[in-house]
Amino acid sequence: MKPCSKFLLTALIAGFELILGGQMTAQTLTTLHSFTILSNNTNCDGAGPNAVLVFSDNILYGTANFGGSSGNGAVFRLNTDGTGFTNLHSFTTNSDPLYTNSDGALPYAGVTLSGKILYGTAEAGGSSGNGTVFAVNTDGTGFTNLHSFAGASDGANPYAGLVLSNNTLYGTAFAGGTSGYGTVFAVKIDGTGFTNLHNFAYEEGTGPVGGLILLGNTLYGTTYNGGSPSAGTVFGVNTDGTGFTNLHIFTGDGGSNPYAGLILSGGTLCGTARFGSSSAPGMVFTLNTDGTGFTNLHNFTGSDGAYPYAGLVLSDNTLYGTAWRGGSSDAGTVFGVNTDGTGFTNLHSFLGYPGEGAEPKAGLILSGSTLYGTASYGGSSLSGTVFSLSLVSVSPPHLTIIPSGQYVILTWPTNATGFALQSTTNLVSPAIWTTNSPEPVVVNGQNTVTNPISGERRFYRLSQ
Repeated sequence: MKPCSKFLLTALIAGFELILGGQMTAQTLTTLHSFTILSNNTNCDGAGPNAVLVFSDNILYGTANFGGSSGNGAVFRLNTDGTGFTNLHSFTTNSDPLYTNSDGALPYAGVTLSGKILYGTAEAGGSSGNGTVFAVNTDGTGFTNLHSFAGASDGANPYAGLVLSNNTLYGTAFAGGTSGYGTVFAVKIDGTGFTNLHNFAYEEGTGPVGGLILLGNTLYGTTYNGGSPSAGTVFGVNTDGTGFTNLHIFTGDGGSNPYAGLILSGGTLCGTARFGSSSAPGMVFTLNTDGTGFTNLHNFTGSDGAYPYAGLVLSDNTLYGTAWRGGSSDAGTVFGVNTDGTGFTNLHSFLGYPGEGAEPKAGLILSGSTLYGTASYGGSSLSGTVFSLSLVSVSPPHLTIIPSGQYVILTWPTNATGFALQSTTNLVSPAIWTTNSPEPVVVNGQNTVTNPISGERRFYRLSQ
């Protein structure tokens, strides 16, 4: 999706025609796979996929939080056309209610791919029932429990995925550590050298659910709670555990409770929070890596999505993501928004149950012009789906400007539905755009607006 705000026109330039670049819109969503489940959660291919996928050679890899042969979740693969679904590993039955077993249980996060090996976390199971870090080959062989979390000493319940750098995996544990509020950890890809890099104190944040992102020697992440007033934080910490910094503490009124990890756009961190400002049901935000410049790019309203659990993916200047609820059926949405906050578009509203899937908790991946993701509920068995959503470029309308005495006449085709004429007097970020009043009238088959020329320069755009 090309941001409309990049194509601007001043009312003082005579006889100039503005041609906007192509904009990305979505085609029909395709359900690639519907997970099947029995009443006891066992003997099925998976259920409740909550995690972002990973892509390689036209194959998608992911996890299901439940299901599999024992009901404790699975690692799977399937082709991008929906064929070839394979359950690579089903986590084993737990020996007691504490979820102790040999390999882990209930994988909430996605996997990280390096060569022919997938690395991931399971939020429960392992020798102490506090979760594991695991590895498995892309053909399903060679499953290895790299680390079982003990709780107070190293962390517990890793909900987030891993980031790999120089044969070291970095991640977060939701709970445990010396204060019980979670940890940041590192472990070698062979399972050796486990290090607890940071134990969270309450004022630093609690419950890191989202994954980490690495820039240079600094890891960036979020906590769901903690800080003051317990609305969550954005933090940075060096890969050797030094230099922990709270980059941003959410206040509640300015958004709260970031559930997902972050992505980078240049030197800017981009993320989502489950709640926005003024009680909005979620927000998209950006923040500089030094903690300055926090910006609320978009407050969700419910009709365009609500309560985003997932992180974002960046293509050109557009951020794509999912919202867990909201949309036309209150079953979640796929959306796009420009990195400057303009051009928000609801690309797809999930239809609900059983239908095509519902309640997407996972982020998206983009390959070419196709988005791939998972829905944690819905589908033929109400157990979740893997889906694709192809994006197509459509030609936006031509905006023409013609000076006429003390007025300027702006026109664009009437078949360009969904566009509004906006103007600003200042392009310095953040520019404040105002929708033109009065509404356009139709003259000679064109939407037409006649505005007086004031003493200050004014810029116009068509915004969808």
